[in-house]
Amino acid sequence: MVDLDYLAFLENILTDNRKEKFLKVLENRTNHFTVAVEDVFQMHNTSAVMRSCEVFGIQELHVIEQRYGKSIDKEIAMGAQKWVDIHAYESVSECIQNLKSKGYKIIATTPHENDCLLEDFDISKPCALFFGTERDGLSQEIINEADGFLKIPMVGFTESLNISVSAAIILQNLSERLRKSNLNWHLSENVIFEKRLQWAKSSIKDIKRIEERYYNED
Repeated sequence: MVDLDYLAFLENILTDNRKEKFLKVLENRTNHFTVAVEDVFQMHNTSAVMRSCEVFGIQELHVIEQRYGKSIDKEIAMGAQKWVDIHAYESVSECIQNLKSKGYKIIATTPHENDCLLEDFDISKPCALFFGTERDGLSQEIINEADGFLKIPMVGFTESLNISVSAAIILQNLSERLRKSNLNWHLSENVIFEKRLQWAKSSIKDIKRIEERYYNED
């Protein structure tokens, strides 16, 4: 549970514009859809996907680092890592098991299966959208575990797009449709409080000293 008194204390330090911005952004955040990237060799692509998650209101990003262990490229992410929750996994099975336990359908984005076109995709169920490597796409393990397949309609000679471009197109389409729907896609009240506290702490310089002062005064 979030300490609401502590949250109020921290938010009193923030400007009114900052607090209003947090609330406005959180109104459009969702965990109805989440994103997972598998073994993306070029880390700037993962960072760009994270940026797309932030821009289009996807709160969580899951990163499988089974083969390539790297840190997020903060320059490409342009601060998005402060506002998106990142979960790292050492294996595909660990990631899929976690997402399925939370009720997500596993959706593989690939142009090589009997895929559902983006415009026809059913947005009513919570889904985890998986994106694969630039060269090889998603692993067979994810293909085998997938509950469905999704592709972007293309009419040119090229069969695929860069992962960061694909993610941006898909997330823009699905998030816009979601916000126009009657589905209960918003973050829960508890999660909103958690994000407000997390974002307040990340926005305040010398937060450790301030936190120590607050609790020692009690």
